[in-house]
Amino acid sequence: MRIILVTGTGGAGRTTVAAATALAGAHAGRRVLLVSEDTAPLPDAEGRLRVLRPEPAADFRREFLALQARSGAALDLLGTAPLEEAELTELPGSRPFALLRALRDAADGPHELAVVDLPPLREALALLALPGQLRRYLGRLLPPERQAARALRPMLAQLAGVPMPAQWLYETTARWEAELAAVQAVIEAPSTTVRLVLEPGPGAEPALRTARLGLAVQRLGLDAVVANRILPAGSEDPWLAGLTTEQHRHLAGLRTAAGGLDELPHLGRAPRGAEDLALLAPARPDALPAPVPEWTVEDRRAEDGVLVWHVPLPGAVKEELSLVRRGDELLLAVGPFRRAVPLPGALRRCTVTGAGLVEGDLRVRFTPDPGLWPRTS
Repeated sequence: MRIILVTGTGGAGRTTVAAATALAGAHAGRRVLLVSEDTAPLPDAEGRLRVLRPEPAADFRREFLALQARSGAALDLLGTAPLEEAELTELPGSRPFALLRALRDAADGPHELAVVDLPPLREALALLALPGQLRRYLGRLLPPERQAARALRPMLAQLAGVPMPAQWLYETTARWEAELAAVQAVIEAPSTTVRLVLEPGPGAEPALRTARLGLAVQRLGLDAVVANRILPAGSEDPWLAGLTTEQHRHLAGLRTAAGGLDELPHLGRAPRGAEDLALLAPARPDALPAPVPEWTVEDRRAEDGVLVWHVPLPGAVKEELSLVRRGDELLLAVGPFRRAVPLPGALRRCTVTGAGLVEGDLRVRFTPDPGLWPRTS
């Protein structure tokens, strides 16, 4: 299953590009699923295109009622009156979870291509990082290895003098962990890539740098950059000619920064029907990206007595970069992005002795700990 996640700056036309990409895939004979909150109907593609529209309110009610049913015994002990579906209203924050569940469901379907219309860029990057972050929080707060056998829990509670977490809490945590792991596996699969839609202007190049850096932190691939709503050159109208000149100046800078663009025309109106969407389909509707740069460990013990971990961070700035080692994790913060990265096995037996940023390559130096490193004869 090929999955394309479409995002971009607000108002750049990412929803239209997602629809055009899905429709082009269907016209090419593939079974396509479009995941989008947009309610506009799409042209018929001979039954090869299906639209899945996430419904955060309905999703919230369904998940809340299911959790309430599983926790019925505990709620009965507390004398709590259960809530009914009619009195439940959507809470802030339900939209990202509805979209993540839709993404998981898309990967399980019988389709060959899924196109997912994501929120604007910053929100989309936070959404893609969410499953991994929540899994880490759950693992720290309720680690599975600390779950005592049911028969021992009353005795342990008496010895400790505090109530032990209820079994249902661990069971709920395990269920959430499984769901989050499934979504994270979809996001991080090699066949899942991100497509960035920009409208050439002052904010386009900064948005491209932000996207590349945020995706690099999450080790995700960018398969194409789409420059949307390109104005035609050669207009005799001075006002339009001025706008076009300014836009094409930014377009030239974007071409250089992106190293290749899919350029889509401005139609002069809102897209209508299959013919308009065909004009807005990227030239490479299901292009695979260049391989995501690997985070590699370079063995320089013979030369310098260290191991060097290379972490590619394109566009990173030294002044906005910080590193903290905590146990077997490296806490990485770069610009607005943060991630706790598990250390490779060999580096866990080392101490951090320095780091440097060289042309977008973060090089973290580790010195083997003699007390932990295996001896060689």
